[in-house]
Amino acid sequence: MKIRAITGFIAPQHGVDNAAMGSLPKLVSEAGDQLGSKGFEVQTMRLATTPFPQWVKPLTQSRVVEAAVGAEKAATDAGFGFIALGPALPEIPESFHFVPEILKETKNAFLGGIAATRKAGIVLDALKACAEIIQKVSTLEANGFGNLRFATLANVPPGSPFFPAAYHKGSKPAFAFATQAADLAVLAFESAGSIADGRRSLTTSIEENGKRLAQIAEDLSRKYDVTFLGIDFSLAPFPEKRDSLGAAFERMGIHAAGEHGSLAAAAILTQAIDSADFPRTGFNGLLLPPLEDSVLAKRAAEAKLTISDLLMYSAVCGTGLDTIPLPGNASTGQLGALLLDVCALALRLDKPLTARLMPIPGKQAGDETSFDFPYFANSRVLELKSNGLNGLLATSETLSINRRK
Repeated sequence: MKIRAITGFIAPQHGVDNAAMGSLPKLVSEAGDQLGSKGFEVQTMRLATTPFPQWVKPLTQSRVVEAAVGAEKAATDAGFGFIALGPALPEIPESFHFVPEILKETKNAFLGGIAATRKAGIVLDALKACAEIIQKVSTLEANGFGNLRFATLANVPPGSPFFPAAYHKGSKPAFAFATQAADLAVLAFESAGSIADGRRSLTTSIEENGKRLAQIAEDLSRKYDVTFLGIDFSLAPFPEKRDSLGAAFERMGIHAAGEHGSLAAAAILTQAIDSADFPRTGFNGLLLPPLEDSVLAKRAAEAKLTISDLLMYSAVCGTGLDTIPLPGNASTGQLGALLLDVCALALRLDKPLTARLMPIPGKQAGDETSFDFPYFANSRVLELKSNGLNGLLATSETLSINRRK
């Protein structure tokens, strides 16, 4: 396994600068060195802030863009590869309008948009605003690549070290680890004599690695007086078969990921995470992004894995819909209908879910994708089964969805 990210969290007062970051750059750098010395490859070091509408003053387009560009530069100068500026907020509806311009003027800044919370319910205006952002951002870069840096958030609390979901709450700086651990699932079932044996092996592997990570983190937390939030041990994949959750499904006995039985496989893997003892933050589920997993990409291209399948798996294991290639002419209404399902599932099951949707200009369902990006596996554009929303669901109502008892 690898460390996908060491993520630091700060609460800027007026902007991201050395004073706001404090000792975090040193802590994160030392964490990288210590993890490397213990055999963990660290892929990225990242910084996340409280939601930008809370600290950018005045909240005007020119000021927001200026603050975002400045934050990106300050983070880069301090050694962070990426920065998350937090989500646009339903209680500050104008904040959604600034997101496309921020993404246009930055290269390494990530953002989100909150469409649903346990307290407020599903805010349909915020959901529509997220759909509009996705559509606008799809044209900023070739292949709709700009939407890699934006996600719609449903019932997602602060503290996840995974981007674009990451954001902070509170005034004290903090840090957390995000893992890339799909290979642990592949290895656990490679020579397992039974499903129970494979699951126990995976749980043991997570606990052993989690203990090593936690010891390093807790020592650094004391040294720098920075809060350690925990580990998000989500089984994140990489576009190689040895790092593929799709491969793990198939090692367990599914002929092809996406066929019936995959839901059970997803639940079994997540139960292994749930059974492990380690300090937790974030999702701690399965990341099933078709464009970041070589086997899932192949099964999606073969039409064996659909958006509906991925949404269903989120009910038992996942983190939502991630890097989903969609037709470039998808309307905001069609996108909003899919986001509505994600939000309803998140609130009804009381779990955090995100949606990172990627309409690709000029592409239709079934067309091959052509990303030139080392962290992506090419697939085909997935069919979006929606004609949009109308009637009562097309209003500005806020929908109350209670957790199922």
